[in-house]
Amino acid sequence: MEPAVLGSRLASGLVGPLVRKLFVQDAPGAGMVDKPIRLSDLVSFRGEKRTLGEKEVRKLAAKLVTEAVASPGERPFPPDEEAAVTDTLALRLLALGDLEMDDVQAVRLGSHELAQKLHRRATPPDGLSGDACVFLDSATQWACLHILEFFTRRSTFVARTLVEHSRVHSELIARVNELLARTPRPDARDTAFERRYLPYIVEQHNHITIYGIDLRDSPDRWPLEVAYLSLEATRDEERAASGSRPDSTFSVHLPAEEALLDHDCVLLRGDAGSGKTTLVQWLAVTAVRNGDRVPYVLPLRTLIRAGALPTPERFLAAVSCPLAPPDGWVERVLTAKRALVLVDGLDEIPDADRHRTRAWLLGLIHAFPGNQWLLTSRPTAVRPDWLAAEGFRELVLAPMRRSEVTTFVRRWHAAAQAPEYQGPLLDALRTKRDLARLATNPLMCGLICALHRERRGYLPISRQELYDAALSMLLARRDRERGMGVPDGIDLGQAARSELLRRIAYALILSSRTEMEQEAAEAVVERALPSIATPSSRHDATAIFRHLLLRSGLLREPAPNIVDFVHRTFQDYLGALAAVEEGHIDVLVSRAHDPQWEDVIRMAVAHARPHERAGLIRKLLSLAHTRTDLLALACLEHATSLDPQVRKEVEERTALLIPPQTKAESRVLAEAGGPLILELLPGPEGLSAAEAAEVTRTAALVGTDGALPVLKSFRSHPDLAVRAQLVAAWGQFDAAEYADEVLAHVDASDLFLTVREDAQLRALARLGPRPWVRFNGPHDPAALLSALDREVLSHLVVYDNARLTDLAFLASLPELSYLHLHRCPGITDLSPLAATGLSELHLCWDRRGAPMIGLDRCTGLSRLGIDGELSWGVTLSEFLPTAAPLEFLFLSQGAVESRGLQDIGRWPTLRTLSLGPEPGRLWRRDWEAIAELPRLSRLFLHASLLDRIDDAPQMPGIEVLRVTQLMGREQLHRLARCFPGVRQVTLAAAPDRFLDDEWYADVFPDAEIVVEPRS
Repeated sequence: MEPAVLGSRLASGLVGPLVRKLFVQDAPGAGMVDKPIRLSDLVSFRGEKRTLGEKEVRKLAAKLVTEAVASPGERPFPPDEEAAVTDTLALRLLALGDLEMDDVQAVRLGSHELAQKLHRRATPPDGLSGDACVFLDSATQWACLHILEFFTRRSTFVARTLVEHSRVHSELIARVNELLARTPRPDARDTAFERRYLPYIVEQHNHITIYGIDLRDSPDRWPLEVAYLSLEATRDEERAASGSRPDSTFSVHLPAEEALLDHDCVLLRGDAGSGKTTLVQWLAVTAVRNGDRVPYVLPLRTLIRAGALPTPERFLAAVSCPLAPPDGWVERVLTAKRALVLVDGLDEIPDADRHRTRAWLLGLIHAFPGNQWLLTSRPTAVRPDWLAAEGFRELVLAPMRRSEVTTFVRRWHAAAQAPEYQGPLLDALRTKRDLARLATNPLMCGLICALHRERRGYLPISRQELYDAALSMLLARRDRERGMGVPDGIDLGQAARSELLRRIAYALILSSRTEMEQEAAEAVVERALPSIATPSSRHDATAIFRHLLLRSGLLREPAPNIVDFVHRTFQDYLGALAAVEEGHIDVLVSRAHDPQWEDVIRMAVAHARPHERAGLIRKLLSLAHTRTDLLALACLEHATSLDPQVRKEVEERTALLIPPQTKAESRVLAEAGGPLILELLPGPEGLSAAEAAEVTRTAALVGTDGALPVLKSFRSHPDLAVRAQLVAAWGQFDAAEYADEVLAHVDASDLFLTVREDAQLRALARLGPRPWVRFNGPHDPAALLSALDREVLSHLVVYDNARLTDLAFLASLPELSYLHLHRCPGITDLSPLAATGLSELHLCWDRRGAPMIGLDRCTGLSRLGIDGELSWGVTLSEFLPTAAPLEFLFLSQGAVESRGLQDIGRWPTLRTLSLGPEPGRLWRRDWEAIAELPRLSRLFLHASLLDRIDDAPQMPGIEVLRVTQLMGREQLHRLARCFPGVRQVTLAAAPDRFLDDEWYADVFPDAEIVVEPRS
């Protein structure tokens, strides 16, 4: 009989008074004595003040048994066992006086354990039936329940419990404090160290050098937040990611500092002076201020110098950080997925070291997933797919657009306190094409600003003249303008300084490095001193080198006893001059295939005498390789005078490469040929659509005013890819002029016209009715609305606009059927969309931001795309409109991470399902839910989802299948098993993989196979 059953027979009103008779009355107070009060002191049948004897206790037990037997229902045990049961119960109650515990301990023990102790002190006699034993145990536990209830109501118990808890709590605190004092917890040490490390990172990186601004008592370093200029990065993405045109790609522009916002691994490419290192500094400082990541800035040129690349515990020591972290701190940060690892300068290390750098970096990423990783490089240092298979997204720092050049010039002159030169320089940049062509990155813009102020408005028109002028400014006039006399007592002229710096630069170039130990640099100076006539010959090489380091403005000390040039461009320029002076033309040609030597060779052509220049270019052509042919073409820009026959040979050779056939060829042509290539580009006549697209891409990449006639000739071309290139090039030209000359004639009825700048926003009205418009950036919502043609606008994209907070204005657009909101954090309520005629909606938000509400009210949608995490635990049917007749659904970037696709059956109208990169894990129940969709016939998958497709049932209803980022043949066999009814298969390999015809020829014998070409 359970105690609860017995309780139905013995009312608490009976048991309670009987139990209270067993114990003496309590006195006021907490019962605090030196010796704890035991139960033996509390029972009323023990001690000097007893009120009950054993006889009375037996009577109490008999009364309990009698009441239980007399209760309605079946007897709990045979009648002849009543006396034995009563005696045993009495013995158990009497055993309370023998227990060595107090009331607090008894309550802590619990009724069940207390009953067990009493049972062991008074076991049932032999021969007692099982029913009697069960009753006896139940009665004992029922009595114990009331005993403990009685204890908890005693005033002394309550007070003693509080005292006991306080005592135990105090002892626990004391012991914990003692333990922490002896061995602090790792997280406590980590937190204390991070309070020192994070401000150190800000102090180290929260400044930027603005070249040329360090004249006339101006500081040479400025706060990063004042001088930093947000540049654009670009990447190519498939249109399938937004649910339209899965057979083409488009270029995405985003602020470079958002490179890691929606992807954890990024390879960022940029030309010399494009701002890669400055971006690394900005990301590090921003991470500290946001408090979401712990940054580690790792310049590869510094890491390689130490030999073995560092393990996490050596990250700080490898970059000469003076702070000593707790043991294992970096690894704990990485394990907790809190790190931002910024690896700078892949192009600044020898080619042989890049392979082990790749293995080192991938080893860290695989060991510590979930962190953020950024690697920077010049564009040609490694092949385009060098890290793509490992999940890296590649971005390219775009050349500065006119608006960005204008912003830079204004900030530079504000920092230099020279506003009188700002206006004339901006006018010169608008009117002088050669000058504007040089102003494509922060370094060149800084030099132009400095020289313009220094020379009172006179500016060089070629790159060589610009560098020559910059070196003259830094080497000869810097200290003189500051009125410093003869610093360090060493009077080195410009020629002597230049000679020594050339020797150091060439030594670095020959060793394929950008840093060297100071001892090695001093040795270079020592070898050169005998040939240099200078009054400072009485000084030793160490003193002269130190003078160059401190006063030249071109050398710096990035770490103790290490030296490098303030910018790689100066190293290449000076090293090229040294190579020409040494007559090392053959050395230059032998390194022509090395991307690190490209700028050196181009600068060498600028420095060389005419016969040397012609010989160098002829030797480049004799290598008979596309890359060196294009390099020879690029050298023509620097050849002020050249044998006409050599020039003709270069143009004839490179004409064979025109028109370009791929994006890669277009990029190389534009970079190598520059404005010269524009004269060789054909018009639209006779070109295929693909060739026409690459010709317009090349011209747009060159981006000077000379490209405008080329692009203008394609303005009536019907091909979508060509028209997309023309629209994308708008930012490279004057907004109004390009709108009038090109865009006004481009058919944009099915093509988004992208507006990024205020000048473009103002020019939008010049283009007439435009049904497809995309706005990039924080445009004022009122200006945005006024620029739209409300009667014809059907497709609208708003990208990265934090100023947009209300969508009510969309109800005034009668033709609006398509809307894409991309990272507009001010929009949290989508309810106003219910009043529009939208049939297609795409949403993308920052994974760290709060998801939107009100989507469930948009019941008119037939196509929907979600790019971003839903709230944890929210199912699709709780977030999406269940009443909408969805035919297309796209999910990406964690949109199904929390609850999967288990309720996707709520949309039986689905015909197309697209699961893009990182949509979340799909389990068996998800695949089963997909298989049950009655109308689903088109399925787009990312290859990352195929790992669990073995759990999927067969889906014979799928007729069109598209899979991206395929890694190998085994994945194809999985697809064939799962989709036996497929009629069309589109496959795209991972960037470093090729799809062999034999892989799929026999796997899908009845299907049309489309293999997308590698870009």
